[in-house]
Amino acid sequence: MTMPGPMEMGIILVIVVLIFGTGKISGLGKSLGTAINDFKGAMKSGGEDEEKPVASAASEEKKEDNAE
Repeated sequence: MTMPGPMEMGIILVIVVLIFGTGKISGLGKSLGTAINDFKGAMKSGGEDEEKPVASAASEEKKEDNAE
């Protein structure tokens, strides 16, 4: 089976744009680019910058109440 030529790729592109619309396609591209950049950043850091769990607002209030 051969690869689709430029004419077939153009037809596929037009069908995709008609189905999803340009707004959804651009949003998908943006989120994909963000995910790739985040992944590259995580690979460069080597896991050294692991996030610490953030305390919830309820536990913060309990700590303040106990301190008083």
